[in-house]
Amino acid sequence: MKLQGIFPALTSSFDHNGALYKAKVLHNVDKLNKLALSGYTVCGSTGETPLLSTGERIQLMELVKEAAAPGKTLIAGVGAESVHETVEVANKAAEIGFDVALALTPFYYRNQMHRPETQTLYFRSVADRSKLPVLIYNIPQVTGYDVPVETLAELSHHPNIIGMKDSSGNMAKMRETVKAVKPGFQVLCGAGGAFYEAFQIGAVGAILAIANPLPYACITIWEAFRMREDEAGKNWQERILPAAKLIATKHGIPGLKYAMDLNGYYGGPPRLPFVPPSAEAKAELDAVFDGLKS
Repeated sequence: MKLQGIFPALTSSFDHNGALYKAKVLHNVDKLNKLALSGYTVCGSTGETPLLSTGERIQLMELVKEAAAPGKTLIAGVGAESVHETVEVANKAAEIGFDVALALTPFYYRNQMHRPETQTLYFRSVADRSKLPVLIYNIPQVTGYDVPVETLAELSHHPNIIGMKDSSGNMAKMRETVKAVKPGFQVLCGAGGAFYEAFQIGAVGAILAIANPLPYACITIWEAFRMREDEAGKNWQERILPAAKLIATKHGIPGLKYAMDLNGYYGGPPRLPFVPPSAEAKAELDAVFDGLKS
């Protein structure tokens, strides 16, 4: 399974009662199908997955599979605290027709889970049982745990672990990781403010929240890298940096969804207990996304 290019980390569409809004899920994917995106990631952090039931996760995967254009690579967020549930979701995603399983580092029982040997056991056990090839999902700002380079290097030799999504934004560590892992182990960047640099370091693609409201800009950055147009790549990364940073550090998923509404996609309300953006927050988002509309 070769991964490269831009993969939006899809949001989950809800109506104003907090229920999954099927028509809007299909609407967003249908619009994105028209762009040169490599595929879609469903039920990651951007999808408000901790606020979804397992049944809703499966339903979202089915809807995205239904809507996705032929040739799009589909990545399923399957992370759970136990190996058992992670594998159950991964294998259901395989039945639906997904291509890759994205497994989050377990983190709830921190004293036990924040250990390299526990993480190694978890990912090996998942990869042994999963019908899909596995990506390691490293997002320490959520889990409180940053997988060590040595652990990643060890896990890269498992035949069913094909790479990782690194959302830490730590480019120095990414550089070390790319050098340490087995050849062919694919690193994808999850940091919307630094993915052009990640491509230069050796990342093969990016799974991005900011690609929901700004897919054209993200594709432009990828194409600039691919065509060795360094100045254009850096310029576009700088242009979207304020928006990506504001979403990542201040307004989060509610702000991201509002930005989608600004740019012709359905963001809609976040799910409780997330709070929709205030009038002040909307004004700040209006300003930073001005000039970036699709």
